[in-house]
Amino acid sequence: MSKHFGDFKAVDRITFDVNEGEIFGFLGANGAGKTTAMRILCGLSFPTSGQAKVAGYDVYRQQEKIKKHIGYMSQKFSLYDNLTILENIEFYGGIYGISRGEIRQRGDALVKTLGLDKEAKKLVGSLPLGWKQKLAFSVAIFHRPRIVFLDEPTGGVDPITRRQFWDMIYQAANEGITVFVTTHYMDEAEYCNRVTVMVDGRVEALDTPARLKRQFQSDSMDGVFYQLARKAKRTSD
Repeated sequence: MSKHFGDFKAVDRITFDVNEGEIFGFLGANGAGKTTAMRILCGLSFPTSGQAKVAGYDVYRQQEKIKKHIGYMSQKFSLYDNLTILENIEFYGGIYGISRGEIRQRGDALVKTLGLDKEAKKLVGSLPLGWKQKLAFSVAIFHRPRIVFLDEPTGGVDPITRRQFWDMIYQAANEGITVFVTTHYMDEAEYCNRVTVMVDGRVEALDTPARLKRQFQSDSMDGVFYQLARKAKRTSD
């Protein structure tokens, strides 16, 4: 799959498969092409050439079906700060066509699971960042999508909250949801089943963290990433 903007090759003939229920890390420095590729996979942009399917749907002809079968969460915007916790749940549940009764039932269970039942009528804007992010992830999979895309979901949160967040990711994967995650924290790359590293629009490495560390003779994914990122010539996405 490729995406060009004039002569600029934002995504240059990348190829990979992601397995059902897999936690797949999508890494790369700024300018690597991650954002462009993710927009295509989320049904928000068309490739210039090549082929791609998401949840079995074609990125050229079935974008709306893709959107119905995926969830998405970003670091910067996933919830409405001026709505309460329950109002956010109701809003996103409605977007995905879940009935009011089911939204209420699932919503009650969700806030209890998160320990937010006493704060359910509070504005999301009043929550600490860590709670916002855990709530945003829960809302992103509220409609039980086949795949959830997480775009740097733990940026700015403390290490304990990051670990709790990854516990939630593991639980979602155990329930059969495929998790496609970008992160700049290389310790988080260690939590993924497989990792791909993009450099200047191309996939430069793809394997399990353990095999990548052996391949690049590194004790950590930090070392792997730095070896690959040094090749980069771009500075921004």
